[in-house]
Amino acid sequence: MQARVTNAESVGKRLALLSVAVGVLLSLTKILVGFAASSTSLVSDGFEGAADVVSSALVFVGLHLASRPPDQNHPYGHGRFETLSGLAVGALLFLVGFLIFWRSAVTMNSGHEVLSFALYPIFLSIFVKIALGWWKFRVSRRIGSTSLRADAWHDVTDLISTTVALFAVGLTLLDPVRFLGADHVGGMLIGLIVIFLSVRVVRHTVDFLTDTMPGDDVMRQIRGVAFTVPGALAIEKCWARRTGLKYHVDMHLEVDPSLTVRESHSIATQVRIAIKENLDWVADVLVHVEPSLTSSSRHDETSLNPSETRP
Repeated sequence: MQARVTNAESVGKRLALLSVAVGVLLSLTKILVGFAASSTSLVSDGFEGAADVVSSALVFVGLHLASRPPDQNHPYGHGRFETLSGLAVGALLFLVGFLIFWRSAVTMNSGHEVLSFALYPIFLSIFVKIALGWWKFRVSRRIGSTSLRADAWHDVTDLISTTVALFAVGLTLLDPVRFLGADHVGGMLIGLIVIFLSVRVVRHTVDFLTDTMPGDDVMRQIRGVAFTVPGALAIEKCWARRTGLKYHVDMHLEVDPSLTVRESHSIATQVRIAIKENLDWVADVLVHVEPSLTSSSRHDETSLNPSETRP
C-alpha cells in the first residue's frame, strides 16, 4: 500500500512539472499574441496562465518536501509543507485576480481594434486545460493532495477565464463599434473569477491547517476497522487531523477492565496495526487504553456518537 501511495506522489510531481512546461508555452503565447492583436482579455488570460506556472512550481516543491520521511524534529512527517503550498497557490490566485481586474478597469476607455488571430491561442488553451485539469483532479483524489487539487482548480480558473476571453474577443470582432468595450469587460470578469476561486482554495486549505475534523465517512471507516480487532469493546473518543497527504488518528479505546496491562497493550497495538494496514491514508494511530464502563457491549457501526461499543 505504501508503495502505491509513493508511486502516486511521484505521478503528482511529474504532473506538476508537465503543467509548468505547458503553462510557460501557453502563457507566453497568449501574452505575445494578445499584445500583437491588441486584446486586453487575451493578455489578462496570459498573465493568469503565468500565475498558473508559478502555482504548479509551488505544488511540485510542496509534494517534494511532503514526501520526506519523519525525523527527530518532525515526528509527524513533513506533510504540512504540501498544505502550505496549497495556501500559497490560493494567495497567488487572489493577487493575480486583483491585478488583472485593476489593469482591465484602468484601460477601459482606451479604444483599439482587436485582430482576429487573437482567437488561435484561445482555442489551443481550452483544449490543453481541459486535459490537464481532468488529469490533476484524478491524481489529487488518488493521493489526497491539497496543493495538486488547488492547482487543478487553477486550471479550471484558466479554462473559465479563457472561455470569457473567447466571448470577449468574439464580440469585439463581430461588431467593433458596438462591442468596443467587451474586450476590457472580459478582462475584468477574468480577474473576478480568479479572485472567487482563490477564496475557495484558501478556505479549503485553512481547514487542514486548523486541524478541522474529516467527514463522517472517514471517521466511520476508522472506527469500523478498530472494531474488527477482538477485545476492542468500545471507542470513547476518536479524533483525526490531516498532516499533508495523510491523517494522524488519536483514539481512546475501551477494553475489559479485568485484562492485564500487557493484554490491553496488545489489543491497542493490534488496533493500530489494523487501521494502518487497511487504511493507507492513515499515517499513524495513537491508542489510549481505558477500562470499559459498560457491562453490555452493543455497537452500531453507523453510529457517530463520541462513545461506541462493540456488538
